[in-house]
Amino acid sequence: MPQANLMARYPKPNRSNLLKVRSEVTSEDCEIAKQFDYEYFDGPRRLGLGGYKYIEGYWSDVVTDFIDFYKLDSHSSVLDVGSGKGFMLFDFCRSIPNLRIRGLEYSNYCINNTLPIIRPHIDSGCCSSLPYESNSFDLAISIATIHNLDINGVKRSLRELIRVSKNSFIKVNGFRTKEEAAKLNEWNLVAKTILHVDQWHELFDEVGYDREWDFFVPC
Repeated sequence: MPQANLMARYPKPNRSNLLKVRSEVTSEDCEIAKQFDYEYFDGPRRLGLGGYKYIEGYWSDVVTDFIDFYKLDSHSSVLDVGSGKGFMLFDFCRSIPNLRIRGLEYSNYCINNTLPIIRPHIDSGCCSSLPYESNSFDLAISIATIHNLDINGVKRSLRELIRVSKNSFIKVNGFRTKEEAAKLNEWNLVAKTILHVDQWHELFDEVGYDREWDFFVPC
């Protein structure tokens, strides 16, 4: 399965100070974050994203790279699994006005705060059981989502992505060294599955996922 850095042009904030803050969070803090409610998305940074707002230009270059890589056009369809407040889908629509889009989001808070123009295209659900027919989409994207499930949930999610789409890209937490593993474990609030890159490859082989993927390590 090919590793592809399709998010290379997504702005990279400096998280060095936040790593120290995250290392001091409590188990109670993690339980709050795992509710995926206001506190995680728009509460203090130590509990999550620290204010999840649309920022002009954050997704536009990434969307352009997805469009070019997968050769998307006005006849294409895109699914965002873990669509948040719809920011990436919004920029997809700006780039290809007639693109057919759909988003799946677990957080009711996010769904209720999705950009109004995107909200009608969002479904509530979990990535391990996608409410779509087989081969419904030309491309399914899932960024920092499936690793929030346990290993069996991850396997189900990968199989579901394969089932509903012709192409897919995922980004997950992964590490290559002990230092990267330590950073991830300090950074992590909500992910239940954090694997070595080689372990991800083994998992992909097991479920038959032979599509694009990349991994995230906090700076």
